[in-house]
Amino acid sequence: MLYSPQKYKIEDKPMEAFIDEKEIWDILQSSKPDKYSVRDVISKSLSKNRLSLSETALLINCNDPELIEEIKHGAKKLKEEIYGKRIVLFAPLYIGNHCINNCKYCGFRTSNLKQERKTLSTDEIRSQVEVLENNGQKRLILVFGEHPQYNAEFIANAVKTVYSTKIGNGEIRRVNINAAPLSIEDFRTVKKAGIGTYQIFQETYHKKTYEYFHPSGPKKNYEWRLTSLDRAQEAGIDDVGIGVLFGLYDWRFEVLGLIRHVNHFEAVYNVGPHTISFPRLQNASGIEKDKINPVNNDDFTKMIAILRLAVPYTGLILTAREPARIRDEILSFGVSQIDGGTNIEIEGYTRQSNTQNLNKEQFQINDNRSLNQIINELIDKDYIPSFCTSCYRKGRTGEHFMEFSIPGFIKNFCTPNAILTLAEYLEDYATPDTKIKGYNLINKEINLIENKNIRENLIKRLNLIKRGSRDLYF
Repeated sequence: MLYSPQKYKIEDKPMEAFIDEKEIWDILQSSKPDKYSVRDVISKSLSKNRLSLSETALLINCNDPELIEEIKHGAKKLKEEIYGKRIVLFAPLYIGNHCINNCKYCGFRTSNLKQERKTLSTDEIRSQVEVLENNGQKRLILVFGEHPQYNAEFIANAVKTVYSTKIGNGEIRRVNINAAPLSIEDFRTVKKAGIGTYQIFQETYHKKTYEYFHPSGPKKNYEWRLTSLDRAQEAGIDDVGIGVLFGLYDWRFEVLGLIRHVNHFEAVYNVGPHTISFPRLQNASGIEKDKINPVNNDDFTKMIAILRLAVPYTGLILTAREPARIRDEILSFGVSQIDGGTNIEIEGYTRQSNTQNLNKEQFQINDNRSLNQIINELIDKDYIPSFCTSCYRKGRTGEHFMEFSIPGFIKNFCTPNAILTLAEYLEDYATPDTKIKGYNLINKEINLIENKNIRENLIKRLNLIKRGSRDLYF
């Protein structure tokens, strides 16, 4: 047993709903933070212990500017202790935008007659992947609308197509999925295709709000979605990603909803979520903007730092929904994964237009920087851009991954593997300026590796990469 999950009013059982809204609000409203309690909670987190709902609520309700800075500092320190200075990079690839749901915040909703519907063919998927590989991408998340044609077999075939597409030294080594909830048997079908993380966001844990924003379609069923990743676990998919669409309901409630979901996984499956995402509501084609609860930048930054402290072992994903300025500002407060060179238009990577067409997209993105630009800027800030996928190929997933992540040992793999994948990028895709800066960073980071054996083996593998070898990892 890796965890010590808390017991809440609703007992955690497989494939049963677990959110008690009154309990969450009672915890929030009864929480009275002071400098001693807040610092105690930060200290617990820095010992790499996951926080309870009550402890997280103390951080949420903290409004003292000095203590908020301590929360952010703690989050930064914790992230570096567990994952090092690496930032994992990926790209989304939208496969199809047909959808039978009617989510009020989404451009794909079935009632949106302005949306130009399309599903990529096998050849069109290959074309998109070739462009992504030529840019240096190694990790993708495939995104699908919820529609009968996007069934388990369709998803599995799309994954196989991506993996089989290779151009030059390019290849996709990790395919994650963002798609509709499936049955246990369908999750098994998708698993056989070799997927990575299966990502399903609850959008909001507040049921009444959920029902308002999802008036029709299969997604209307709150409980079916809430228990979806239980079914994934039952099917053997032990890497799952959770998230909330911030802006639908009170962000404080949603953060505790996420932590309650984490506790559920720990209690029932002895594993935590591989990732947590926190997208903010953005403009989309013809969306209804009433009854929204926008999250301002200060609260958003604070929230990310709190999530890092609350769930030390879980990766935090910050996407191109956010403008570059915001992403750069809050990157240090616990974020471990970002997308780069993002285009979410159907067939967007081959079109390569700088102008967004919301009638072909799910929502508006606000960071249009190329992958090379982002890598350049990460290097300038002493982050190590990483395309690492070694844990998945070495079997460090689910519970096994947590054995390394929870105590902070995963850093021993993250830093050297990040360096190796950065070297691949520098050799194959980088501009001359980026290549020089990248190797300067690599040389500096090598000298900081304390383990002599790892350091020497890393140097040997770097030399092999320079001589043409690829896909070397620890």
